[in-house]
Amino acid sequence: MKGSLPLLTERLELRDFREDDVDAVHEWASDPEVVRFMSWGPNTRELAREFLQRKFAERTGAPRRTWDLAVVRRDTGQVIGSVGLRIDAPRRQAALGYCYEQESWGQGFATEAAMEMLRFAFEALELHRVHASADTRNGGSIRVLDKIGMRQEGCLRQHVQVRGEWRDSYLYAILRDEWMEAHHPTHTTGETDD
Repeated sequence: MKGSLPLLTERLELRDFREDDVDAVHEWASDPEVVRFMSWGPNTRELAREFLQRKFAERTGAPRRTWDLAVVRRDTGQVIGSVGLRIDAPRRQAALGYCYEQESWGQGFATEAAMEMLRFAFEALELHRVHASADTRNGGSIRVLDKIGMRQEGCLRQHVQVRGEWRDSYLYAILRDEWMEAHHPTHTTGETDD
């Protein structure tokens, strides 16, 4: 699989994490409101460092299977969150995930970054399907998934336990053909027999 970084959108740069991102990562990962719907956190500074070490190790695989990227505002250079794809190569699928500092909520950054990750998944990495899940009570994340064109495929009832509580999640997905049709209307689908 191919793909090169950074990815640029109108307002954002999506790039690999660096060691000096630890303060920004710690800021959102330690915020109880930010991690309310996550299966992890709130995190300590040491856990933020461990997260970055995992990200450094994961990007050395060939082909690369994890694309967890720092989301940086181009106007300020500030790291405001993370967005990523975790690839299941045999199935040509990936899971999409994201997390942002509270100060960046409601400004369209999550939608902008997630949309770019779908473009990257389908056009650069040539994946077949991207899926995501969101806690059924996480209205912000659900709105992002709806805005980027993903379709709700069902509800996973009590499939994950978070801080002692069983939680439900909506499962969302989009196929490459759906993405290409929406963003490149002249794209034709289907395979030919040889």
